[in-house]
Amino acid sequence: MSVCEINFDGIVGPSHNYAGLSLGNLASASNAGAPSHPRAAALQGIDKMRANIRLGLHQGIFIPHWRPDAAWLAALGTSVSEAEPHIRAAAMSASPMWAANAATVSPAADTADGRCHLTVANLVTMPHRSHEWPQTLAQLRLAFSDADHFAVHRPVPPPFGDEGAANHMRLTQRHDLPGIEIFVYGVTAGPFPARQHVEASKAVARIHRLSPDRTLFVRQSDAAIAAGAFHNDVVAVANEHVLFTHEQAFADRDQFYAQLRTLLPSVEIIEVPAAAVSLADAIRSYLFNAQLVTLPEGGMALVLPAEAQGVGRVWQWLEDMVAGNGPIRRLAPVDVRQSMANGGGPACLRLRVVADPADVDPRFLVDEARLDGITAIVADLWPETIAPQDLHDSRLIARIEQSWLTLVDHLGLSRDLGP
Repeated sequence: MSVCEINFDGIVGPSHNYAGLSLGNLASASNAGAPSHPRAAALQGIDKMRANIRLGLHQGIFIPHWRPDAAWLAALGTSVSEAEPHIRAAAMSASPMWAANAATVSPAADTADGRCHLTVANLVTMPHRSHEWPQTLAQLRLAFSDADHFAVHRPVPPPFGDEGAANHMRLTQRHDLPGIEIFVYGVTAGPFPARQHVEASKAVARIHRLSPDRTLFVRQSDAAIAAGAFHNDVVAVANEHVLFTHEQAFADRDQFYAQLRTLLPSVEIIEVPAAAVSLADAIRSYLFNAQLVTLPEGGMALVLPAEAQGVGRVWQWLEDMVAGNGPIRRLAPVDVRQSMANGGGPACLRLRVVADPADVDPRFLVDEARLDGITAIVADLWPETIAPQDLHDSRLIARIEQSWLTLVDHLGLSRDLGP
């Protein structure tokens, strides 16, 4: 095999619920208190992976985290039976499903030592996500254990917030060639916090040993954050030489675009004007929270949420775009409604890694046959429905724990990733 893009999707965990824990995430807040459907959510995510495999893409997985996180609760001096409801909900969160927040990834072509570097995100801004990194680090150290090809780093220390690949883009002529790495950071403005701090972004760039001449630090616009774009990947996505973005994504887009055109003259910037698609419609449809991927036969496809079809101005703009002669030639809607209802679209569910699949632990790579086995476990064991008041139920907790144990045993990971 050779270096290529591999998308690692988080399997939606059996504790998937709508507790509304994510400030600034409009979908999460609007569905707080509603019943969730973990089985349907996981099956939808698996179907998205199948669709990508059928596009000819390489597909990997990350497993759900052990829930409830008893170690985190113990560090707070409590337990799942005694914790306050919001603390209990945080300990039960299935948010590791959004693998875009697992880490920031710099391919070997960009780094001084010629290895692919991954730094685990600390996610310190949100309590329910702040305790994810130890289990994420354990998985990354297994999946990318080949020290000749990978370097996996611990998170940037607090208080500097780092939310991983959701605020990082890369532009290059081809995946295996040196690229321009773009770190998008925010400054708190309006009612919502900025989750990616420039100090964390700069730390990751140093840790990954990136060339300063090919690394950009770009500020997200205040308008985007205030409108609910809590991560950059809600308003922009990049793939190879193409940047697909909303007009209002960046604080100083003209300067940013000029830098890109100087560093990568072949860059194609596809900007959706605010006059055609408002920030509100872009965020409501998750138009940009899409996987922009290169197809084996050439050209690019946009794997985007089915919700984009339901927003007339958005879908019309997309259809007009692919009817033209641009690089994005295909629209591939997918149904990830359960994830969308908690604020995460197709791009949130995956971490893109550019590497040789032969260098990755095969237990974290899947084809359709392996997905069949995972599907059977989900269909048999994942809870059908969880209401917020169920989170203290000992029977539900026992089922969640047994579901996880069965899955990791099936994947041959139980010896390495015990609770």
